This record gives sequence, C-alpha cells and structure tokens, in this order.
Amino acid sequence: MSTPIDYLLHLADNAVVLGQRNAEWCGHGPILEEDLALANVSLDLIGQARLLYQRAAELMGGDATEDKLAYFRDAHQFRNYTLLELPHHGPLVGYAAADRDYATTIVRNFLYSTLMVLVWDKLLQSKDASLAAIAAKSLKEASYHLHHSRDWLVRLGDGTEESHARVQAAVNHLMPYTEEFWTTSPAEGAAVAAGVGIDVWALRPEWDAMVNEALEEATLTRPNFHGYVTEGKVGLHSEHLSYLLGEMQGLARAHPNATW
Repeated sequence: MSTPIDYLLHLADNAVVLGQRNAEWCGHGPILEEDLALANVSLDLIGQARLLYQRAAELMGGDATEDKLAYFRDAHQFRNYTLLELPHHGPLVGYAAADRDYATTIVRNFLYSTLMVLVWDKLLQSKDASLAAIAAKSLKEASYHLHHSRDWLVRLGDGTEESHARVQAAVNHLMPYTEEFWTTSPAEGAAVAAGVGIDVWALRPEWDAMVNEALEEATLTRPNFHGYVTEGKVGLHSEHLSYLLGEMQGLARAHPNATW
C-alpha cells in the first residue's frame, strides 16, 4: 500500500489555507466571543495541516519538512479547493474595497465543515494508519466547526432583514464553488485505488441533505447554477491565493534559515 503524497497535500492545503483565512478575523471579530471562536477554528485547521504535512514529508523523505511544504511551495503547487482561498466578501470590481463580511465567512465554514465531517469519518477506515489517526482527531474538530457555523447560519438567515439578505448573498456567491468537491482529481483517484482515500462523490447525497436541511431552517434558498467548475485541487487557482500565500509565507521566506 502506497499513500499518494498529493492526496495528503490536498487535505493539508485545504486546512492551512482556510486556517489562514479564518485567522484574518483575529482582532476583528464582530463580538469578542466570535473573535476567539474563529481563532480557535483557525488553530484547529492549522493543527490538522501540520499533521498532514508531517505525514507527507515522512513519505517524501530527504530534506522534506512540514515547514517547507507549507511555506516554500508556490501557488500553482497548492491543491486546495478554490472556495477556501476566496476573500471574506463577495465579488467586487477591481478598484473596490470591502470590509470583511461575516456572512461570507460563516457560509464558507459551513459548506466546508459539512463536507469534512463526512470525509474524516470515512477516513477513519483508511489503510494508512497515520492518516486514520489524523482523521480521528480532525473529526472531533470538524464536528465543532460544523456546529458553530451551522448555528450562525441559522441565526443570520432567520434573523433581521439585513442579516438574511447578507447571508443569502453569501450562499449565492459561494455555493457554485462547491461543485469542485464532486470532481475526482488524479490524486484522489489514486488514493481511492490504494484504499487510502475515499470517493468523495459518494458523500454528495448526505452532504446535500445536511446542507438543504440547514438552509431550510435558516429560511434561505439554495441557488441553481451552471458554469465553470473550479480546479484548485489540481493547481488552477484564483488570483487570491498568491496574495494569501504572500502574507502567510513572507516571514519564512525572508528568513529561510531562522530558528525559534
């Protein structure tokens, strides 16, 4: 049994990129409790990424390390879903500026954590014992992330006229990006064949049911959409990832031999 390294990197990149995005709320949360909650979600995700990068580095051998995989790969080498690299607001014209939109953050966390609760649960049966152990830890964290984001989704959707409009706009904006969940990349296909990964497509009915139930409770409408399916997990990203990585990787690249 051989664990495809790109599959581990896909899972790790998802976690580190969303962890970095959520960390942008630190000191900017709408209330103190949420400032701390999103910081904790971010730390959970970065912790997951560390474990996955460590496992990938172990399999790669040589001088590979978790830090090199996180800080010294360029945007086209990352394998995260495009959904996770988007900024905390909806579409803007090129010269516009926007404050962080909490509805966008909550909807993204909800859509992703709903998926990952299902993914980590299935990965408990992975033939890679290290990955199965990571899944056991991550499942507990993802369950909290889902509880937190779903609770806020319902509170915002079934709240004021303003909060309802903003969270509906976020759902309309972000839902099309979830189509990337259901396409199979070469790394995913290899992981399934090796008994290491899972067929994410098989999770779609349960994910749809969980999402639809939450949207109905939140009095939100699930949009219909067609068009381009993003391909972040095969290295084709939006322009936003390079800016995110520039901020995340800047210190490590400025002082590549530093120790702390």
